[in-house]
Parts: sequence; C-alpha cells; structure tokens
Amino acid sequence: MPTTAPFSIRPATPADAAALGQLGAQLVRVHHEYDRERFIPPTPHTEQGYGGFLAEQTREPESIVLVAERDGAVVGYAFGSVEGQDWMALRGPAGVLHDIVVEDAARGAGIGTALLTAVIDALRERGVPRVVLSTAARNEGARRMFARAGFRETMVEMTQEC
Repeated sequence: MPTTAPFSIRPATPADAAALGQLGAQLVRVHHEYDRERFIPPTPHTEQGYGGFLAEQTREPESIVLVAERDGAVVGYAFGSVEGQDWMALRGPAGVLHDIVVEDAARGAGIGTALLTAVIDALRERGVPRVVLSTAARNEGARRMFARAGFRETMVEMTQEC
C-alpha cells in the first residue's frame, strides 16, 4: 500500500544527479518492457548517463527539472523545456513535457499529479502557449492522469521495424 507521507516539489540541482539517474533508469526499463523493439534497453551506464544528462539540464535556461522529495529522498521528477516552432512536428512554440516518473513505492500519493501541475505552471510562467507530451501507448495510468489534467490526444506514433 502506498504511503501518504507529505512531500514537496522543488527545482532539481546537479546534486540530485544520482537520484535522477535511478528514476531515469526506471523510466527506460519500463518503456523497454512495453516494447523491446521501439524503446532503448537499459545498460549498466543508464543511471549515470541519465542522471548526468538531467543534471546538465538543470543549468539550461529553457529547461525545467523538478523533483518530488519525501522524507529527504527524491521520489520523482518531471523534465520539461520551452521549445520554438518545430516544422517536423507541425507545431508552433510550446512547452514540452519530456519525462515524468515517480518511484513505484511512492505512487498513489498524488506525487505524479503534483509534479505535472508544477511543471505545467513553470512552463506557463515562461510564456508557452501550450504544453505537449508523448506517452507510451501501453502506459494507461499516465494516459489517464494526463487526460484528467486536460490533455487531449493529437498524434499517434507508429513504428515498423526494418
């Protein structure tokens, strides 16, 4: 049963790299399990690589990395960025939600929803006219959370192996 201990949301710092790497590796594992051909497999370097990447993003002015912290431990994060027009995506300027992940043991306490709200608010504060995201087709829990938050489906990615 999930614990409902209080949590807080704060900007991530480079010092959070190890925790961000663990959560990022969890994201990679889950997606790879959804579709082993589409999503990259985790490697022994996934935690370090993902953590280093997100730590770098904390220094980027157009990026937002937030963490959820409970009892002094990082239990989730959200990563978004402000992006300009994208001809390939047929999209004007937008905030893009790249990642949102919560530790399995911390789910059910509202942390994912709080992270989603906080990253959307941070993107709006930067003047984006909309927020877009992609989610795995099989990630039904995330899809329900995004729909409850007012997101609508606009694109469907399809994959064929060559």
